[in-house]
Amino acid sequence: MSGRTSTRDLTREFLTYIQVEKGLSGNTVQNYARDVGRLQDWASKKGTQIDRLQRKDVREWVASMSREGLAPSSIARAVSAARSFFKFLMLDRHVQRDPTEDIHTPQKSSHLPKFLTEEEMERLLRTPDINSDLGLRDRAMLELMYAAGLRVSELCGLKVADVDLDGAIVSCFGKGSKQRRIPIGKSAVHWLQRYIGVRKRLGSNSPVLFLNRGRTLSRQLAWRIIKTHAAKAEVPNISPHTLRHSFGTHLMQRGADSRSVQALLGHSDIATTEIYTHITDLHMRKAYDRFHPRARVKSQR
Repeated sequence: MSGRTSTRDLTREFLTYIQVEKGLSGNTVQNYARDVGRLQDWASKKGTQIDRLQRKDVREWVASMSREGLAPSSIARAVSAARSFFKFLMLDRHVQRDPTEDIHTPQKSSHLPKFLTEEEMERLLRTPDINSDLGLRDRAMLELMYAAGLRVSELCGLKVADVDLDGAIVSCFGKGSKQRRIPIGKSAVHWLQRYIGVRKRLGSNSPVLFLNRGRTLSRQLAWRIIKTHAAKAEVPNISPHTLRHSFGTHLMQRGADSRSVQALLGHSDIATTEIYTHITDLHMRKAYDRFHPRARVKSQR
């Protein structure tokens, strides 16, 4: 880590990241700030920086919270926040290893991620003004995020050379600098071609694909663009990650197997992908209850 980057800077960058990348609410971000702050205070008392902590240090921290009488649920939440923080540090290459790796806490109840219906997704995609250069950029951006299930950080890091329009393939670097190649459909290819045709007019010879006033598109701006178009399309309040969830959900709903979706999304653990199976089960249950003629009829003898 650069000596000029303070612990406070890393914490602030992380909180911005979870708000933009994950679309978490203000209250949730405050909870993360409190829990990461708890770890930061503990590291300061130990005379070290938070990004220098080792696995044994994190275990000591967990033990100290237990001795303080914190409820198991509070400890689990604090460790979860620390785990997210160190994953962010690894993603941005501030640390090489995650000291929370084998730290076990009580399992929290799983929650189902927010996603758009196919009709809502179509409304969102049609929102940008394609008669303007920025509108074409936004349309290409939305199409690509949905077509490839990209994280917003992956989108902002894409270079023109990472997109093979002839082969309809996008190469990106995900978490842990793992590269994956993702096929994209004709619609995304079409809008990328149109955007690339006007891209130079946005004022830069940068190799980065998506630009804003000659500069690389930031995570924060990408988030604002998506929220602006979502408001115009009158779809639920969403984040960039909602498009990724929609990608995974729609594939599963249309019959894709979880292993293929795992590879497309770049999940290291199949359990992460299987959340979309639960969504699909709920989707089928609702459809069954709504349309099957005897779904709500009690048996009569």
